[in-house]
Amino acid sequence: MTKPRRRVRRTPAVRPHVARTVSAPRARRTGHVADAFFRSVVAGMRNGVLAFTRDGTLALINQEAYSIFDLTPRRGDVGRPVAEVLQRHPEVVRVLNSAFDVHLLPNRAELRLRPSGKVIGYTLGLVRDEAGGVIGASMFFKDLTRVEQLEERERLRDRLAALGEMAAAIAHEVKNPLAGIEVMAGLLRRKVEAADAQAVLTDIITEAKMANAIVQEVLEFVRPIRLQVERTALAEAVQSAVQLADTKARRGTITVDVLVPAGLPLIHGDQHQLAQLFTNLLINAYEAMDGRGRIAIRATGTRMDDGIGGRAAVLVEVEDEGPGMPQEVAERVFKPFFTTKSQGSGLGLAIVRKIVDAHDGTIDLQTAAGSGTKIRVTLPVTAIDS
Repeated sequence: MTKPRRRVRRTPAVRPHVARTVSAPRARRTGHVADAFFRSVVAGMRNGVLAFTRDGTLALINQEAYSIFDLTPRRGDVGRPVAEVLQRHPEVVRVLNSAFDVHLLPNRAELRLRPSGKVIGYTLGLVRDEAGGVIGASMFFKDLTRVEQLEERERLRDRLAALGEMAAAIAHEVKNPLAGIEVMAGLLRRKVEAADAQAVLTDIITEAKMANAIVQEVLEFVRPIRLQVERTALAEAVQSAVQLADTKARRGTITVDVLVPAGLPLIHGDQHQLAQLFTNLLINAYEAMDGRGRIAIRATGTRMDDGIGGRAAVLVEVEDEGPGMPQEVAERVFKPFFTTKSQGSGLGLAIVRKIVDAHDGTIDLQTAAGSGTKIRVTLPVTAIDS
């Protein structure tokens, strides 16, 4: 018998991998498309992006970066020293120059820009070549001004809440003795006939009333604001404020011009609180102007930046011809209990800010020593909660 033949399975020969050669023109086209796509991605980013080489030459900057830095794009910016392009922002240049010197690069750090006052959050990164060598650096950043404002308002509210609990307890304890002093001094004044004693007792009653008024103002400040919201015409609130201010402070010969158009939109607000807001501003102006000069109250429609698309709002400006104030004073006028007056609680403008915050508005101040003061109050037509 013959043995069956064994079948031998032949393993196919392994072919060596041959890389396909790409023609030079095609490689250039591919690189050009990739570069154009990359630049389009960077240009469309909602964050600011810039990059620079090791020698400080600007290699890339997008439109959002120009917008945040308040710069006008110029054709020759790329290729110029980054210090020249950003010469209006030396604080940013200092951060960029440190990228090659520090071991731990900033990540989600914050920086305030001057003179705009904007706050940016930024991250620095190094750019390396294929061999790992550092050839440049990049900066990614975002405008956090609105976020910073909201956080500051929250911090202020927390501080005021703690201060309010303490002040309310003290005010209640002080108010009753003050009332007793005033009543007892009044009774004693009726029984004493000597003129000198009468004068002293009158001074005691006057000072007790003044102290009681300060205590009452403290209680108003620390008490939570509960808005009675309704559709409110600002013209009515301003007119009420002018009348109320005349009963609380000496106006003298001061002229008050009210320029509030009738066609302004009604806002969702508490008319009583808004009248209190403008009353305090007028009283403050009366006391600063010493009974002479002119105050202008103007209102216009505007929009508020809410980080989304903006909201309809009304801007009210209260401008006086008073002596103004230096910068160090202007920075503190809205803080509770700060005052430059010999008598006063320092709560008038703090209450103003509290009312503005309760309406989800904003307030700022423009002033300089010897040039008057302008206070700008912006109130949304509809609050965020609505």
